[in-house]
Amino acid sequence: MTKTTLELNVHKTTTVNRCSCRFCGSTLKHTFVDLGMSPLCESYVTSEQLNQMEAFYPLHVYVCDRCFLVQLQEFVSPQDIFSEYAYFSSYSDSWLQHAKNYTDKVIARFGLNTSSQVVEIASNDGYLLQYFLSKRIPVLGIEPAANIAEVAKTKGISTVVKFFGINTAQELAALLKQADLLVANNVLAHVPDINDFVAGCKILLKPKGVITMEFPHLMRLMEENQFDTIYHEHFSYLSLLTAEKIFAQHGLTIFDVEELSTHGGSLRIYACHTEDNSKSISEQVRELRAREETAGFSNIEHYSSFATKVKETKFKLLEFLISAKRQGKSIAGYGAPGKGNTLLNYCGIREDFIDYTVDRNPYKQGKFLPGTHIPIFHPDKIQETKPDYLLILPWNLKNEIIAQMSYVRDWGCQFVVPIPEVNVYS
Repeated sequence: MTKTTLELNVHKTTTVNRCSCRFCGSTLKHTFVDLGMSPLCESYVTSEQLNQMEAFYPLHVYVCDRCFLVQLQEFVSPQDIFSEYAYFSSYSDSWLQHAKNYTDKVIARFGLNTSSQVVEIASNDGYLLQYFLSKRIPVLGIEPAANIAEVAKTKGISTVVKFFGINTAQELAALLKQADLLVANNVLAHVPDINDFVAGCKILLKPKGVITMEFPHLMRLMEENQFDTIYHEHFSYLSLLTAEKIFAQHGLTIFDVEELSTHGGSLRIYACHTEDNSKSISEQVRELRAREETAGFSNIEHYSSFATKVKETKFKLLEFLISAKRQGKSIAGYGAPGKGNTLLNYCGIREDFIDYTVDRNPYKQGKFLPGTHIPIFHPDKIQETKPDYLLILPWNLKNEIIAQMSYVRDWGCQFVVPIPEVNVYS
């Protein structure tokens, strides 16, 4: 297949400080949780920058009392965050398997073939589209981070280097790039103008096409105290009830939903044009909608208990670390994910507790975590120093990591998982 890449310019925008709901416009009056001040979670620090000033921004999360969208105010524009990004999806083996399984499933379910068009928004390094491409199904990626898009291009994946919204959708539709399958995994939460994004999806979708999106499920975030999934790159935190309202406002209907284990518990929604009568609402949608309503997600009072649980988790983690250090134990981290940076900065955990962390991503190795300045090494560092504890920061991948690092048991090292509360695994 001939590789064609549409290069589109990215324009900087000014920083915006919102005090109204990004979906319905209501004034934001209710705090969901306040995690204090924190740097951008993917803004890794070089050795030359260690003694320079570092920007911190509020991690104060609100919930709208009209549409119940949980959200951060926008202190930094997506252009400042995502134009060059440090997260490469292909460094997680389990995520690649997740992508491959999804590919096989939707090809069979929707009859995709060599005449179909698959478009992915936030296509990253081609982690997903490569599996469609291997089956000779035409693909197009849309990815604003130029450094990551370059990796996808080396795989033969046509990639538009641009942020997505109405304007991008109109440009692509004019080029006959409308989608039979439009995929957007873990990006809906990352867009401050959620109305522009979803409206763009409607424009880019063929009349009988299907949208699938995956995003962390707010119900699971609250049930399992996953406060570290809150960071400046995530502007919105979604329940099915709120997602349905947003999609309906833009002429789209969620007709099916799956509950996934990824990222600590996610939803995969399936949507179509509201005027597309060929798809009926599944029992799974009705059941989850009823479960969220019963749990209280349509009542503002339900959201008020989360902050207390977050504080308790912080106390327990610090108690464990203090006790371990008083016993003379050494502690290293595994991973340098965005969620880990929220956790460490909120809890005030630095090199006084954690000697270093490791990551498989070469882009992060040799740098330092934002805010805490904990150094990041290659995973081989674990074998060299033989720590007593390994704190798993990407806890959503704990099973994969424990399997990969099983050799640390040779010297009695134990694994520590901090969320939903501290657990130690031998």
